[in-house]
Amino acid sequence: MRNPAPARLDAAVQDLRDRTLAELNGELTRLVYLSSTRDYNTGEYQHAGLADRFGPETAQQALARCHQAAFHGLLYANLADMVNQLAAYIESTGAERDRVLDAWRRLQAYRVLIPEDCDEFSAEFFASNIKIALEALKVASARVPGH
Repeated sequence: MRNPAPARLDAAVQDLRDRTLAELNGELTRLVYLSSTRDYNTGEYQHAGLADRFGPETAQQALARCHQAAFHGLLYANLADMVNQLAAYIESTGAERDRVLDAWRRLQAYRVLIPEDCDEFSAEFFASNIKIALEALKVASARVPGH
């Protein structure tokens, strides 16, 4: 893959942030969105609008850069922030909180959020923090009357 001109890549990243990511509430929600643009068979990112404006190679690299930035923003978040991010994400889905918590715990859905070039230690640290946040939310849900 060719490397786009730095100015063009920066413009594509800014476009993605302004037009798409700014509309999403929270870093975890953005991370889920960005990882969903990655084809799990090839590892390539796809975003038709960004590719139309900047070309597929530039779009691919802009998505990868934003994915890494969102991941690193959460990787270094404190646990309370991670719990809040996870609660906000679940709320944004409109799904029942306990169903999402159970599915994420069982299926380890959070593992698809990790960028492809992530080192093993960071990947496991992130997964561990998500597991703790899931448990914290599960305990909090159990304390709410009616659960």
